Amino acid sequence: MADYVALKKKVDELAERVWDVPALEARIRKLSRGGIPKKKLDREVMLANKQQILGRVQLRAEEYNFILKNCAQGTALALMEEFGLGNMEIIKALTPFPGVGGTGEICGGITGSLISFGLYFGSDDRLDYEAMNNTIMISQKFMAFFEGQIGHMYCADIIETVILGHRLNPGESESAMATFTQEKGFEKCGLPPGIGVRLAAEFIIDSMK
Repeated sequence: MADYVALKKKVDELAERVWDVPALEARIRKLSRGGIPKKKLDREVMLANKQQILGRVQLRAEEYNFILKNCAQGTALALMEEFGLGNMEIIKALTPFPGVGGTGEICGGITGSLISFGLYFGSDDRLDYEAMNNTIMISQKFMAFFEGQIGHMYCADIIETVILGHRLNPGESESAMATFTQEKGFEKCGLPPGIGVRLAAEFIIDSMK
């Protein structure tokens, strides 16, 4: 059951946060130039530092959503950077994914996380159906947890009930986007990516047990 009081408190905090735009832009440019650094994940270190990792990846998703103005990209980039997955071409491919093409459908906090699950849990063998089915099952559990925490999976519903308090699909017109921006939608919409990556990272780390 979603705790809307706690969610609203977090949304208000995001709306008032002071964002270090030059530092965030510099971080994105560095990743764009050098790519996502590969990592050799140490199981014991990951499990021992789980809470620290969850906090870090949540903060980065909130920051990346704000600076990229794209929840799917911000979500995926935070997870891919943390776990050394994929490349920046994947982030580019996620350009149209907020609300699935701006239609108000599935939240980018979900789609960006699912991309990361595919990279982490998926197999290089296209005929490895067991790995595919396992990844799908993990994804379904993640989506249920996400909906449980936020109350919805669709972008338009999240914006109406959690982010802005009224119905608005920023992708439907220039005027809708202007209203969304004026009401600090990009700041506030760090909430779903933050929750999404925290859940997704927990799924990945717990799989190491």
